[in-house]
Amino acid sequence: MLSRLGALLQQAVETREPSVDLLEAFTEHWRGITGYYLEATDESIPARQTDIPWRLRQMLDILVHEEQQRPAGETGPCLEFLLQHKLLETLGTLGKAEYPPGMRQQVLLFFSRALGRLQHPLLHYLNVHRPVQKLLQLSGDRLGSGTEKEEVQLAAVLCSKIQQDPGLLPYILEGKSVLNGRRAPGSAREEALDPAPGSAASPAPAEPSPPRRDGSLVACLLGLCRSKKSRVALKARENLLLLAGLSQEAAAACLVRGGALCQLLAGHLRDLYGAVPAGTDPADVLAMDRASWRSPGDGDGDGGFPGKESLVEFLGWLDFLDELVTGAHPLVADAITEAVEEKFFQGILQPQLLQMSEPAVLGATAVLTATVRQLRSPALLHRLVLFLLGPQRHPETPGDAPHPLRAQLIDRCDHLCDEISLASLRLFEELLRKPHEHVAHNLVLRNLEARAYLQRGPQAPEERGAPETDPEEDGLDLEEDPYFTDGFPDDFGTAKNPSPASSPSGKGRASEVVSSFLCLVPEEAKTSSCMEEGGYDTYVHDALGMVQACRASAAPWGWPSSPRPLDSCHPGVDFYEGHFLKVLFDRVSRILDQPYSLNLQVTSVLSHLAAFPHPHLHEYLLDPYLNLAPGCRSLFSVLVRVIGDLMQRLQRVPHARAKLLLVRRQLLGLVPGEQMDHTVLFKGVVVLEEFCKELAAIALVKGPPEGPP
Repeated sequence: MLSRLGALLQQAVETREPSVDLLEAFTEHWRGITGYYLEATDESIPARQTDIPWRLRQMLDILVHEEQQRPAGETGPCLEFLLQHKLLETLGTLGKAEYPPGMRQQVLLFFSRALGRLQHPLLHYLNVHRPVQKLLQLSGDRLGSGTEKEEVQLAAVLCSKIQQDPGLLPYILEGKSVLNGRRAPGSAREEALDPAPGSAASPAPAEPSPPRRDGSLVACLLGLCRSKKSRVALKARENLLLLAGLSQEAAAACLVRGGALCQLLAGHLRDLYGAVPAGTDPADVLAMDRASWRSPGDGDGDGGFPGKESLVEFLGWLDFLDELVTGAHPLVADAITEAVEEKFFQGILQPQLLQMSEPAVLGATAVLTATVRQLRSPALLHRLVLFLLGPQRHPETPGDAPHPLRAQLIDRCDHLCDEISLASLRLFEELLRKPHEHVAHNLVLRNLEARAYLQRGPQAPEERGAPETDPEEDGLDLEEDPYFTDGFPDDFGTAKNPSPASSPSGKGRASEVVSSFLCLVPEEAKTSSCMEEGGYDTYVHDALGMVQACRASAAPWGWPSSPRPLDSCHPGVDFYEGHFLKVLFDRVSRILDQPYSLNLQVTSVLSHLAAFPHPHLHEYLLDPYLNLAPGCRSLFSVLVRVIGDLMQRLQRVPHARAKLLLVRRQLLGLVPGEQMDHTVLFKGVVVLEEFCKELAAIALVKGPPEGPP
């Protein structure tokens, strides 16, 4: 009964409000709008104080009501009138003229509401998408114009319609002039619509017309992304994400056609980078947290520094591009990453990184480090890694023609300027933290593939049976210097080839490795025990987190679980540790003569390398018992020589033990930092002791090379 009563009421309403009355009311409101321009005498009256906004709302209500009364897809007389008489074209012209003042805002609102509330597919009509395009061309470029809210609202409605029907994208981006065979049902006024393919007006399949303004919707959204109104900028970026994420290949191809989207995105990144003041302190750059495009920081707030606001805007836009590439169609993602590499990496960063000015190099390296930290998308990260390191994967030789940028960056890890060395080492540490296999392979692993650092012969490390070589011969170099054996285990010289039979689970060998690192620094040079520190126990927790993070990153890379058999390696290959490890080992060998902060950074990079789960890295960096080939060095052998140098120096320093303990207390902030002789040496000793404990903790967590702990 209720449904029948509702039907009767609906029939009564339709009887009282015939369609002819709707059309009459619609045209009356339109005449009222056009009549204003004939009768108005005061051009300064704002549009909101006239009856134009009310009449536009009435016209929209009539269109919506008319659509609700007709079968789905059928065009009513009011909509036909709007299309035939090009009302939207006229409104767009009035909005462009901005007469009366504020008219553009009213026009934008009418367009947004009409396209959003009407279900009829209007955007296929030439007399709809053409004025929409013209209206978009007025938007986005005039920041602070007062209509940004309405502009982003219109763009959001268009993006929503495109998401529902990706076939609309060519109409909005390119001004496409055909319906692709579609025809609005119930429309009798073809002169208001696009000609159908195959008709006299369109004898052959038409190609999309060239872009009027390089994709006005894209340009509008990118302009609104620069708005100072955070909600407007956020809404514009969200809609760019929506467009880039369209899954249809035709829509993706249309989006990148002509390169407008990619060039505008990369160009804005370049402009924001250029706005960062050249004198920004690199320490401030590196101390910043990772930026987010959804919640940009404020450079004028607490902890601000000159240039922070510009830097936050740059990193926030980089974060947006990173997310855009992550969620975009592969065609769009590739095009964006290519544009970023061309315009920003090669066009801006490379010239700055290769110049000789130390302040400029420092600033560019710091921003590059922040850029590496910011990126998460595999596509952008891959482009950046290849840009910095090159694609080479074959083993290095000293005479290789190096990748110029890679060689320059590695050389700067051992620069005369300690600040440049520190900044460069931080850059490489950030690179090693990224989940990209090529970083570790290009820098280190490709030189360890053949295991040429091992002494070939019947007593190879793969055959750890009963020792046949004379242990005295292996320990000859150590015995020449009495300081090398101080504080070492009693069996240090005879444990180079322990038998796995004595420790079937590998735990015995793991404990020997740990003990070797813990006992490397002699007791007279240790000070942590005097500070009631618990040995290396405090490092185990940190080492566990680092190793687990490295294992998680390396899980998809297919690394082997055991070292490559020596019989499958090419014999007679001269070992070269590679440019990167050479610089790191050279730095470690000078740990007693370098600034404290630089020593911390060098050891941090080496610890990160040691935490990687590749068996060759584990063997080369964490196995003290390697039979090294002549002329080769490992991390442990470098540390052994540093210890020998240390013990000779300490004997020449009066009251060395007391001074060393005082320096450790100063580093912990327990006593005021007073300058004294040999301060650099004592700080180096502290770093050396802590580094050995860190390596021992990593070795303990990782277990022996042959398997898990």
